[in-house]
Amino acid sequence: MSALTHINHEGKAEMVDITDKPHTSREAVATAKVFMNANTLKLIKNNEIKKGDVLQVARIAGIMASKKTSELIPLCHPIDITSVKIDFQLDEKESSLTITSTVKTIGQTGVEMEALLAVSIAALTVYDMCKAVDKKIAITDIILLKKKGGKSGDFIRD
Repeated sequence: MSALTHINHEGKAEMVDITDKPHTSREAVATAKVFMNANTLKLIKNNEIKKGDVLQVARIAGIMASKKTSELIPLCHPIDITSVKIDFQLDEKESSLTITSTVKTIGQTGVEMEALLAVSIAALTVYDMCKAVDKKIAITDIILLKKKGGKSGDFIRD
């Protein structure tokens, strides 16, 4: 494993200098799972949650979050995001919702944190909108599925 890039030679935290890095096409895909009781999933599917359309509000929240990553994660660079997509898959058998984000840019650093933050905030939004009917909602498995581009190359989770 290589040295941590956010730690300088004195052991202090610092933002990585990307000044001389070339602009390249980059993409990251992340996912999160939200487990809930079957009735809650049914209410979401039928758009019957009193606070509104859970999936559309969660989609907008995820998109907004990805654009604010550098404000929330201290050493992240502000990135000119070119695309954010948030998708949902309802699984009635396991009573869960899978949230997937795909974030793209043409820039000097990757968008992994933007993709991870997008699914995290989308999942928290689902929780917020549904907590009145289901206190046992569980958010799990927030993971990077893949990334493309950059010096370190591509990554695909096995």
